Amino acid sequence: MVIPPSLEPAVFHAALRDQFEAFLDEHRSALNDSLTGLTEEQARRSLVTSKTTLLGLVKHATFVEKVWFDEAITCRSRTEIGIPDSPDESFDIDDGDTIASVQRAYQQACAASRRATAELTLDDLLLGNRRGPLPLRWVYLHMLRELAQHCGHADILREQVLGGTTHRG
Repeated sequence: MVIPPSLEPAVFHAALRDQFEAFLDEHRSALNDSLTGLTEEQARRSLVTSKTTLLGLVKHATFVEKVWFDEAITCRSRTEIGIPDSPDESFDIDDGDTIASVQRAYQQACAASRRATAELTLDDLLLGNRRGPLPLRWVYLHMLRELAQHCGHADILREQVLGGTTHRG
């Protein structure tokens, strides 16, 4: 059995920032992996009345990474970043979206987020969010909440798509 990074003994006593990042990366990986082993049809399958699909969840997570770790840090507009204006639009699946392209975009967004925060402290204020200045620690907590929620959605959708099994890969 693979031990999740957040349950590694070294993380128990690590600095708070290291703990945040271990949990964030664990959730990022789990959400990205929710698409592993699915067909394109399964990833696009709509099982709820909202726009939420497995492919849409990962695409939305890419948007979220860019909102909190590009827009909030660089103060660039969503137009400049190349993302939708609203979270609802970020679930829209285009004809050209594939499991591979959406996973790649998400992995790239997560890597960019890590680079953007590498030199910041938890107390540094991010000035580009629409709510006003927010400390990085709050953004990390918010991202954990967001990713945990979407990982739960993904687990349920994946179970429905696979007919009661959740085996990944």
